[in-house]
Amino acid sequence: MSLERLLRTRRLLADDDLTRAVDEQRRTGERFDHVVLRLGLVQPGAILSALAEEFDLRIVELDSVEPDDATLKSIPPKLVFKLRCVPIARKGRTVRVATSDPFQLAAIDELRMVTGLSIDVALADDRDIAKYLRRHYGVAGDTLEALSADRDSAPGEADTGSFEASDGGEAAEEASVIKLVNDLLLEAIRERATDVHIEPYENELHVRYRIDGVLVAAGVPPTIHRFRSAITSRLKIMANLNIAEKRRPQDGRITLRSKGNEYDLRVSIIPMLHGEGVVLRVLSKSAVLIGLEELGMPAPLLARWDDLIARPHGILLVTGPTGSGKSTTLYASLKRIVSEDVKAITVEDPVEYHVSGVNQIQVNAQVGLTFAAGLRAILRHDPDIIMIGEIRDRETAEAAVQASLTGHLVFSTLHTNDSSGATTRLLDMGIEPFLVASSVEGIMAQRLLRRLCVHCRREYTPHAADVPADFGATQALYDAVGCKECRNTGYRGRIGIYELLTLTDTTRELVMNRANASRIAAAALAEHQLTLLRDAAYRAVRDGTTSMAEALRATKA
Repeated sequence: MSLERLLRTRRLLADDDLTRAVDEQRRTGERFDHVVLRLGLVQPGAILSALAEEFDLRIVELDSVEPDDATLKSIPPKLVFKLRCVPIARKGRTVRVATSDPFQLAAIDELRMVTGLSIDVALADDRDIAKYLRRHYGVAGDTLEALSADRDSAPGEADTGSFEASDGGEAAEEASVIKLVNDLLLEAIRERATDVHIEPYENELHVRYRIDGVLVAAGVPPTIHRFRSAITSRLKIMANLNIAEKRRPQDGRITLRSKGNEYDLRVSIIPMLHGEGVVLRVLSKSAVLIGLEELGMPAPLLARWDDLIARPHGILLVTGPTGSGKSTTLYASLKRIVSEDVKAITVEDPVEYHVSGVNQIQVNAQVGLTFAAGLRAILRHDPDIIMIGEIRDRETAEAAVQASLTGHLVFSTLHTNDSSGATTRLLDMGIEPFLVASSVEGIMAQRLLRRLCVHCRREYTPHAADVPADFGATQALYDAVGCKECRNTGYRGRIGIYELLTLTDTTRELVMNRANASRIAAAALAEHQLTLLRDAAYRAVRDGTTSMAEALRATKA
């Protein structure tokens, strides 16, 4: 019996849906169960249950299976990838394998013949089998297995890296290398990585993903180091860079599409001691659609920020370390106020997201288009709102101040630890105190906190000594545990916390007198014009969004 007949017999698929699925299968060549699942005609569990009942097989949850080395070595990896049957347990001369397609009787026979073992078959969801393969055989394990086999069969090939060094360009165009690089990038997107790090060492190639702000190993097989030059060359081709240039840093971008979403990958390549190091920043173009409420900005603070971004002129600064979401906040703010009767122009390095209705300029220092030069040119384009990617030097700061004083609303970012430190940073750049006091309207400092995984977080009652003195009364809190849903980190996703300083006559007077950041913060707190990052983090701890350890990590001075 075929799967089509099985689904029809068990009334899981109507005749019209069956015809539609068969036509789609003929068009794409996919497996029939993949087609009906993709079209949403049948629930995944329903297919698995029907197969289990028909073949009298047990369904296994692969997420809870932890095989030992002997089990994994029972079947050659090449055969595992080819037949998509994964070994999950071994007892004596019998190995249990999980498959999603019990109709492939020839595959079971091939396993018996090659291994010389008895095969006990179980059923598992095909998506779980894919995760199992990545977890125990490595990301892109099937592609690397094929590449290694091809290379090992080539006569006269020494395993020293000479193959990649001489033929990196040609190897980069091979279908297997293209698939390998695509697998690495798509796995990064699946895991919600913001950065991909490819780091060459003498006899290793490390691939790591930055997930929720923390670097984790990608889990690639050790054999990947044999193809490092081919991987780098392929990324250079995708980013339109010079594959022959291996002595100088290069920067480029790649546009990648996956499941209807478009991603912009910023590529940075730098020569290292044992090859070229690559870092890719992953930017989802859908991220620009996020609103300020979705970023975690509480209603009272959002109301104050809305008042600031609606002002006709002045400077609004967003501060924080690299990767704290400053650009995302600025884009969300721009999107909130840009309309047909408002002209907004940005100067960025690089342009991270494309925003509809906003004129965006890419900095190009090689032709003299710096932040300051771009800002001066912008003023002749009659803008209402200006966004400067970052205030890095005195020239840019002076241009931003002059723009605000001539009736423009200026958004920008600054690298300071807190909001009150931004005014002293501008003074350190050489801006006159009266110009800072008269131009800056508000300063937002922000951080990103990792969210506790809702599937495994653990409630506990802390002792008074376990919480900081300024936290207040102790209550039931949550801590990180770790499970399959969060890669055993205890966290999944991030949320913003914010500190907003609104300048008043009192704080402007302090800026005029070159007061330090702590005096400005104290005055703003007394006037209820400052919300602190630590307080925002504590609120996230109290409502179970994050842990105390994460709050203290993200807000430490």
